Amino acid sequence: MQASLLLQYLVVALAVLASAAVVMRKQFPNVTRKLRIALALPLLREGRPAWVRALARKIAPPGQGGGKDCGGCNGCG
Repeated sequence: MQASLLLQYLVVALAVLASAAVVMRKQFPNVTRKLRIALALPLLREGRPAWVRALARKIAPPGQGGGKDCGGCNGCG
């Protein structure tokens, strides 16, 4: 019974994190973009293993094509 309760808490926690990520992306695109950049830059430094640099490229946001007010939602194309 203890393991099933732990599993239930884990599933609920993952659902809450996924929901928070969607809300962050939709409501605060600039903050999300800056956070992704801040997480990716230290991983891209010289001397890091190739797998770490590949992970950083996946974390990094795509390049912006819009103006200064663009949040990077890619809804322009």
